[in-house]
Amino acid sequence: MRGTTLIIDCHGHYTTAPPALAAWRDQQIAALDGSGPAPARAGLRISDDELRETIEPNQLRLMDERGIDVTIFSPRASFMAHHIGGFETSAEWAAICNELCYRVSTLYPERFVPAAMLPQSPGVDPATCIPELTRCVEEYGAVALNLNPDPSGGHWTAPPLTDRSWYPVYEKMAEYDIPAMVHVSTSVNPAFHTTGAHYLNADTTAFMQLVQGDLFRDFPDLRLVIPHGGGAVPYHWGRFRGLAMALGKPELEEHVLNNVFFDTCVYHQPGSDLLFEVVPARNILFASEMIGAVRSVDPRTGHHFDDTRRYAEAANLSEEDWAAIREHNARRVYPRLDALLKGQGR
Repeated sequence: MRGTTLIIDCHGHYTTAPPALAAWRDQQIAALDGSGPAPARAGLRISDDELRETIEPNQLRLMDERGIDVTIFSPRASFMAHHIGGFETSAEWAAICNELCYRVSTLYPERFVPAAMLPQSPGVDPATCIPELTRCVEEYGAVALNLNPDPSGGHWTAPPLTDRSWYPVYEKMAEYDIPAMVHVSTSVNPAFHTTGAHYLNADTTAFMQLVQGDLFRDFPDLRLVIPHGGGAVPYHWGRFRGLAMALGKPELEEHVLNNVFFDTCVYHQPGSDLLFEVVPARNILFASEMIGAVRSVDPRTGHHFDDTRRYAEAANLSEEDWAAIREHNARRVYPRLDALLKGQGR
């Protein structure tokens, strides 16, 4: 631990997994159309040394350079690709990816904490995800899950997040007292670039679905994290307030902000400043999604676009608000993480 407080990154993905993982996935996909035999799960062999070789010069190096103490670590979002195959395909793939993130957390127990990918599939009852969710929490110590509101990959065939079909997942979340990050995967719709459009569209869409509905009346303690700074939400806060009024809903602070949180994966100073100005500090969680959608150095600043700590520290935040954003809010939203950290004496 560096300093007197922690910096917790709530949004990390295993984007640097060993090449053997992608090769196994390619074989799995090829088998779906008869282009090759289905790979055996036991045939995927990745050693601890291979995990170290992909983590230490990448995520761990950047965490050390940027002073990030802990990352909530989940499978690569674009690799979830729930639109491929059916439930059996997704179930096997999710199990493999979740196990790798868990193994990383055992190699670096004070730096990485696992979050679960669900085996979602278009048109399949979300309740089928419960066994994998249960396994990840009870066996792997997952402190959260990633929930894809659009398993179709950009065609939006799933019902809104307020639909009762999602309730079995929410009930299990309530039982385990864990939050979900609302995070889509790869877009196969050519109208929507995956990270430049689909991700941000989904963030905005999910928030509006929650404004339209009354999900938190049924699940008053449910906690959902909307990534990438909430998409267009902070920029159009007045629009959402006005729409809530038109729908006969309470003010957003009462209607959704007891349950909805935003991360700081916004990759320039003016956008970060806007997020901090519009959204209450208690609803913002530090995150970077490093080695993710935007990996390059900004030539205007000489720093990586995803070095989000720099934006927070340059913003007009009080020390109290910055402490909440970098640590205390994550402990509150992710109580299993808080328990884990306390067990480590942190």
